[in-house]
Amino acid sequence: MAGSIELRRDGHAAILTISHEARRNALSLAMWRMLPTLVAEASADPEIRVIVLEGAGPKAFCAGADISEFATLRDTPEQVAAYEVGVDRALTTLAACPKPTVAAIRGVCFGGGLELALACDLRLADDSAVFRMPGAQLGLGYTLSAIEMFVQRIGQAATAEIMFAGRAFGAADALRFGVVQNVHPRASFETERDALVDTIAGNAPLTLIATKRALIELARPAGARDAAAVDALVAACFASSDYAEGRKAFSEKRRPLFKAAAETAPIERK
Repeated sequence: MAGSIELRRDGHAAILTISHEARRNALSLAMWRMLPTLVAEASADPEIRVIVLEGAGPKAFCAGADISEFATLRDTPEQVAAYEVGVDRALTTLAACPKPTVAAIRGVCFGGGLELALACDLRLADDSAVFRMPGAQLGLGYTLSAIEMFVQRIGQAATAEIMFAGRAFGAADALRFGVVQNVHPRASFETERDALVDTIAGNAPLTLIATKRALIELARPAGARDAAAVDALVAACFASSDYAEGRKAFSEKRRPLFKAAAETAPIERK
């Protein structure tokens, strides 16, 4: 049975669900190619302030690429190249999403699933989560851009250990490696996830966008950074009604009600 990626809206949050439970939410090539369109759709919605990536069901976030397709879609050099283009575009689009992204990880998070999680800004896991990059035990290779993302997110030593060993590790080691920022018991995971998403979604949208753009630019080489783009977004924050509302709410000791929004599109990585 073919899988899919589903997009739904929950208030100011967009939820992207990897849905292929029969194969532990493994991604077919069609699903890899589907993801950039859905990220762009959520990014362009002015009401959306945060994007959450999750797996369907409690057993898996994503088991990675669907290996059952490899014999027919990832066999010849031409097929391998085409497949890598699809994967790289999905990861690049997610990493360059102009709005905050959160990976909510339950159960299995292997291979391409771990790459997707690391492409998000924040990652939280339940204590059943299991992680692995199995390439060294499958004989496949990871692209320079994939390794670069690991090093940027978790550092060279942690990347080397995960990649060279190729073995599974649990949530405690994921926290030690910096793969996730928080681990929660399974019983309270959904509550903790929702609390984080609600907190982000309740904040000033223009500030979120400006901060995310700064993070994207800082991940680029110094000479390739677009400081002017960040400066323009910061100026928009100060010129917005939300800036006045934030100050008023602070003085009145209440939660601010932010309204400003801006249509955005995925940012091309240089």
